[in-house]
Amino acid sequence: MIKNTFVKQAKSAALIAASLACLPAAAFNAAADNGALVANQLPTIQSAFTVEKLNELNQLHNVKVSPKGDIIVYGLKMGSSSTDNHLYAQNLKSGEVTQLTSHAKGEGNVAFSQSGDSIYFLSSRSGSSQVWQLPLTGGEAMQMTNLPLAVNGFVISPSGKKLALELSVKNGCKTFECTLEARKADEAKKHQVRTYDQLMVRHWDHWLDEYNEHLFVADVPEKISAATQITTATDIVANWHGDIAGISQVAFHPEDTKLAFSAKAPAKDHAWTTNFDIFEVNLKDNSFENITKENLAWDAKPLYSSNGRYLAYLAMKTPGYESDKFSINIKDNHTGQTKLVAGSWDRSVSSMIFSPNNRSLFVTAQDVGQKSVFEVHPEFGDVRKVYSDGSVADLAVHGEQLYFTRHSLNSPKDIFTIHRDGSALQQLTQVNKDKLANINFADFEQFNFKGWNDETVHGYLLKPANFEAGKKYPMAFLVHGGPQGSFGNMFHYRWNAQLWAAQGYGVVMVDFHGSTGYGQAFTDSIAGDWGGKPLEDLQKGFAHIVEQEKWLDEDRSCALGASYGGYMMNWIAGNWPDGFNCLVNHAGLFDMPSFYGTTEELWFPEHDLGGPVWSQARDDYNKFNPSAFVTNWKTPMLVIQGELDYRVPYAQSLGAFTSLQRQGIDSRLVMFPSEDHHIRNPDNLVVWYQEVFKWINKYTKAQ
Repeated sequence: MIKNTFVKQAKSAALIAASLACLPAAAFNAAADNGALVANQLPTIQSAFTVEKLNELNQLHNVKVSPKGDIIVYGLKMGSSSTDNHLYAQNLKSGEVTQLTSHAKGEGNVAFSQSGDSIYFLSSRSGSSQVWQLPLTGGEAMQMTNLPLAVNGFVISPSGKKLALELSVKNGCKTFECTLEARKADEAKKHQVRTYDQLMVRHWDHWLDEYNEHLFVADVPEKISAATQITTATDIVANWHGDIAGISQVAFHPEDTKLAFSAKAPAKDHAWTTNFDIFEVNLKDNSFENITKENLAWDAKPLYSSNGRYLAYLAMKTPGYESDKFSINIKDNHTGQTKLVAGSWDRSVSSMIFSPNNRSLFVTAQDVGQKSVFEVHPEFGDVRKVYSDGSVADLAVHGEQLYFTRHSLNSPKDIFTIHRDGSALQQLTQVNKDKLANINFADFEQFNFKGWNDETVHGYLLKPANFEAGKKYPMAFLVHGGPQGSFGNMFHYRWNAQLWAAQGYGVVMVDFHGSTGYGQAFTDSIAGDWGGKPLEDLQKGFAHIVEQEKWLDEDRSCALGASYGGYMMNWIAGNWPDGFNCLVNHAGLFDMPSFYGTTEELWFPEHDLGGPVWSQARDDYNKFNPSAFVTNWKTPMLVIQGELDYRVPYAQSLGAFTSLQRQGIDSRLVMFPSEDHHIRNPDNLVVWYQEVFKWINKYTKAQ
């Protein structure tokens, strides 16, 4: 139990020295002696972390464990802007790493064959994105599909005899040629116009068009060669005007008799419903049925057990609520009955896999600032925590060993393994050992305090990277978005807390009421109260941390946030105007009624604010509307926005900036024409941080 004092998290040196007593050698920055890491091998700490160095970090992706359990394959991109993006195989016994691919086009969407003797991947090396097979015993990659359309994703069946494909096709087209002709016709048009008869009309960063992501199935030849390439596939949802939820939510039955996928059934309510369903396809005739039609909330991530008896999936209970708890449901294919598993467990499952004997599931879920691994037993519903330090993903199991990627506030993603009972943690890769060798990462600590209604609220504190006892340091007070989200123990590529610490700031992040990982009631509590409980938590968290940590200078502090965090900057400006020296508002909501009419996922404001803006909920839209309090504004504010942001359209930022300027409040507007809700371009990210640091330094005079 965490008391009202700081709880030390594993620091970089301690994590390496204590947890990684058996570190295998790896071509990318492994220990020279295949495991024994002693004190004189620890990195020499010399320099501060910068956004440029963040962009240069090697990035792991597509981590897969062989069915044999002998190797692990992963992709490695050598920096955010790098075109060096290839696949590697690491021997799990020796630690030896072999580079598998070297083509200029790179690879992704990796899968093993049933035997483990080859892998499949996507690559555009032949001109368009297609599926390739690479034998691991030697030889060149062979093109497996040669379709007229690009393959956006695939799943290979356990037997290797079936292939599920995600392709973008024109609505109503029954053939590939129809879609190709439609695209040619679109390119030949001399006029430019968009017309719509129903919502939604745009999503994230693009306007929707007459093309949708459909699910196709193809037979795989016994032997892949130039003469046997797959050139045709069957559209399972040919009559749909809509998208599947994505290829990551497609699963084959182990006997190739069925396939399950997640999607919203065609309807006019897609903009205001979260009713994704699980559909099960009979692969004999490609007919399918909606097996979750009784649940009007979100159903996702179907998964068959290896013996084919069970179909597990995640399900929410509250229609229209995207942050409801995802619970495990299991359909018994023998009895046809579906049951809720561990329904009283108060965590929302992110991902899951069956154990080798199918008697339990290993799952990941946010948990008090971490993203942890748990074992769940369907028969009795008991849950056991396996590992909880940092943020875990890419979970896999072989025998008694679990494999996963992990990152934390002071370490980017690497691959780890642990015994299923939670013992013998080992780090298998150090893909950024050289690039981080001389980086001075800040220490971090988790804390808690009494927030709204005297309920426990958690947060994280990072000391300045150059911290010296006896000195006073300014504060960067980061507020997460969502609002159902978390600034937990994770290594973030956009809002990286270490970058503020490297600038000489103490970094404070509070997971206010509405945050995820603290129980569903805590998450639900923000609905209808956007400016209430969260603001009180932030105020109490601020007061608590400056009282506990005397080195923090409360008179030199700036608050920063994006999306809901940006909303909170606007709300703070009107309702806590003396709280901070400056504010940084990225893509923040400014005027709630107009936001409703211009955002795309209407289910979000309709749930959190109680309905459409013209309904009885209009009082909630106005009660917590930052634009209604602009006459209280006086804090200098930096306003930042991407022009392709259709989640929080840029008029919201223009409204905030106009209000600041007309009242003579020091302010600056920074617009990124090619960015959406997030800053994705690495060069733009550098400018983003330059603007932010220049602004907060101006008002805190950080040394």
